[in-house]
Amino acid sequence: MSMTYEEQRFDLPETFQGKLSRESVDEHLTLYSGYVKHTNLILEQIEALRDDDADANGYQIGELRRRLGFEFDGMRNHEHYFASLAGGPVALSDEALKQQIEAQWGSYDNWFDEFKQMAKTRGVGWANLTHDPASGQLLNYWNDEQHLGHLTGTRPVLMLDMWEHSFVYDYKPSGKGEYIDDFFANLNWAIPEQTFAEAHGQ
Repeated sequence: MSMTYEEQRFDLPETFQGKLSRESVDEHLTLYSGYVKHTNLILEQIEALRDDDADANGYQIGELRRRLGFEFDGMRNHEHYFASLAGGPVALSDEALKQQIEAQWGSYDNWFDEFKQMAKTRGVGWANLTHDPASGQLLNYWNDEQHLGHLTGTRPVLMLDMWEHSFVYDYKPSGKGEYIDDFFANLNWAIPEQTFAEAHGQ
C-alpha cells in the first residue's frame, strides 16, 4: 500500500515586509496543496494499475512515474520555501552557515550577489543553495521547472521559487529583483541554519 503525504501547515505572518502580500502567498499555498493532492493521486493510480496487471498497464505506469517527479518535487520544493518564511524574519547569525558562506565566497554580499543574479535566470525554475556532504561545500544552482537539474546527493539549505506565480501578483513580470530582495527581507534564516547544522550532524 502506497503511503499518503500530508499537506503541511506553516506559521506564516499576516503581513510581510515590502510588496509581498499575504493574499498572493495564500494563493501560492493553494498551488502547493495541489502538488500534495496530485502526488497522492499518482501514487494511488500506480498502485491500482500495478495490482490490476503490471505488464498490461506498463505504459500508463511509466508515464505516471514520469509525472511523479514533477508533482513530488513541486510539493517538496514548496515545503522548503514556505518553511523559510514561517515565523517572520530572522537575521542570519554569525554561526556556521554564515561562516561557511564567507569562507567560500569571501563575504555574504559576494554570495548574495551571485545568488540573486542566478535567481534572475530567464525562464521558470528555482534558485537554490545546497550543501554537498561529499565535499562539505555549499553550491548555488538553478533547476528548471522544479524537477529538472537537482544535484544528486546534496541537501537543500535554501530554496527560492522563481516561477512567475510566486511574484507576478505583487510585482510586474519585470520585478524579479525586487521580489528576491523582499523574499530575503522576510526570510527566517533560523530555518536554513538549522538545515545546514543537521547536514553537518551538529
